[in-house]
Amino acid sequence: MWQPQPTADGSFTFYSPEFGETFHSLGGARQEAFEKFAIATDLPRKAQASHLRLLDICYGLGYNTAAALEVIWQHNPTCQVTVIGLELDLGVPQAALAVMPPWPASVQGILEGLAQQQQVTTPSCEARLLIGDARQTIQDLVRQGFQADAIFLDPFSPQRCPQLWTVEFLRLVAQCLAPAGHLATYCRAAAVRAALQAAGLHLGTLPIVAPQHSHEWAQGTVARWQADQLIPLSLMEQEHLQTRAGIPYRDPHLRDSAEMIRSRRQAEQQTANRESTSRWRHRWGIT
Repeated sequence: MWQPQPTADGSFTFYSPEFGETFHSLGGARQEAFEKFAIATDLPRKAQASHLRLLDICYGLGYNTAAALEVIWQHNPTCQVTVIGLELDLGVPQAALAVMPPWPASVQGILEGLAQQQQVTTPSCEARLLIGDARQTIQDLVRQGFQADAIFLDPFSPQRCPQLWTVEFLRLVAQCLAPAGHLATYCRAAAVRAALQAAGLHLGTLPIVAPQHSHEWAQGTVARWQADQLIPLSLMEQEHLQTRAGIPYRDPHLRDSAEMIRSRRQAEQQTANRESTSRWRHRWGIT
């Protein structure tokens, strides 16, 4: 079912016919896991702690968890790590075992255990994979009081999978973020950033090192309970939040279809007294 697709750094990803997107950037799946998630959540510094907790939302092929474990144990081999992964389709991590990049043996063993038994315990790691709709499985974590030092928010794009970018879902995600934790996502959409703000989080941008085009202003978002350790949004990004694009997705009962969630937002956009996104783009010279 899952057809491997090569990416620019030599690692593979899968294409999802259901969502019409690949699981990772074709610019480099493995590289993306390090840059946009493991490094963006400050794991090299956090690894000096004796114990870290990770929450990987939309675990997929397991690259984000793998990159995080590799970074943590490179900086502190004795750090104890707890990992919780949320995934809809167990077939994805199982199929990924056949196309894995060369992770360290200790990391590879974690990925295999999660794919085959959905849980694994080693002297340095306790990991669980929760299968099902993340809107439901995250509620169990909230009830348990789980607090993550790093959260990887990696669903398909908001247009294709709006149910995991809503105000209501991200409020639950935020409840699982430790007081000094970092949440990272590849997404820079104003609707998503607005939802993270509605959850009480401060926003930071994940800048692109060498943008080639005017529309390449960020490669993701980082959020925290405190504003320190964040690269502030530019004025352009701040104004983006005030346009119609900044109206977030809503799913009041955490069970609506993607179509219903998109339609609800479109109706709110049509009646909103906000600057149009096209006017904002023109004003900032974004093509």
